[in-house]
Amino acid sequence: MNPAAAVHLTADRRQSTGEYHQALVPLLTGSGEGLSVPAARDADQVRLEAEVLRRVCAMGGLSPHPLGIVRVRPQEDALGLQLVDEPVILAHWVEFLYPRVSDVGDAGEDPRDRVGGVPGLRSARVPGGVRLYRPGLGAAILLRGFSPGRWERIAARREGANGSLLRQPGWTPVEKAAYDAPTTEPFDTLSALLRRIRATAGAGPVNSTDVWTSGRGLRLETTDGPPCPDLIRLLTRKPCGLGWEVTDTMCTCQCDHHHTATGCTVNFRDPATGQPVWYSNLKWHRTRDNRHAETLARLRSALT
Repeated sequence: MNPAAAVHLTADRRQSTGEYHQALVPLLTGSGEGLSVPAARDADQVRLEAEVLRRVCAMGGLSPHPLGIVRVRPQEDALGLQLVDEPVILAHWVEFLYPRVSDVGDAGEDPRDRVGGVPGLRSARVPGGVRLYRPGLGAAILLRGFSPGRWERIAARREGANGSLLRQPGWTPVEKAAYDAPTTEPFDTLSALLRRIRATAGAGPVNSTDVWTSGRGLRLETTDGPPCPDLIRLLTRKPCGLGWEVTDTMCTCQCDHHHTATGCTVNFRDPATGQPVWYSNLKWHRTRDNRHAETLARLRSALT
């Protein structure tokens, strides 16, 4: 295949996942079609990815990379994530992912109110990284890009402070009850977004991505995201995108005149489910100024 043509066929997937072109070339079929982003084929894998995304979204703008994710390696039976090698980012993932059980008597009748983090989540060191999994299930997320020893030290400190369940080899009853509770969470959509999380990255030095359920749909928000035409293409156009439809936009990305509002909004709709996804880019145009550096320094000091 012509090298220039190959670069074009991997372009959308590279922008969605951060993968290298050289790693994607062997996946090209010679049909002349661009590469898709494979969906997780197993319901347990889909759910694990969705719940991990929901928990780590609260990180805010601490990195040029959305949620601290530099690169995604999506496969049907697993997901690889390369994280930025920053102790503050790793501490955030540990803090928000690992399960903790509340002993508060009035936590509510719903068992999910008693478990913080991802119920049943456990971890194991593997060559080059850390594997996140649930006991007895085949789902896995492999985290790379940092020292596994640093991750384990952060986890050990959190374990002492929060009563983590990491050393439990199996499910505890309260975790299993939380996992089995009826839910209407859109796991498929959340998993698909995590596998394309780099599509929400802007060119600036600080990026933040958040997603949450709202009524019958999802809200997707960036504070310094990409130009709307790029995001629309990456989330709608197949084979790499999701096939979503755009129902409404308010975009200032390509305007050459002044606007009183600088943010953008795009309303998507998944034609397969009818579910709406409401996207907004706040366009804060943040920089790595003294205040940002002081915030990171303060958070790093809390880890020592």
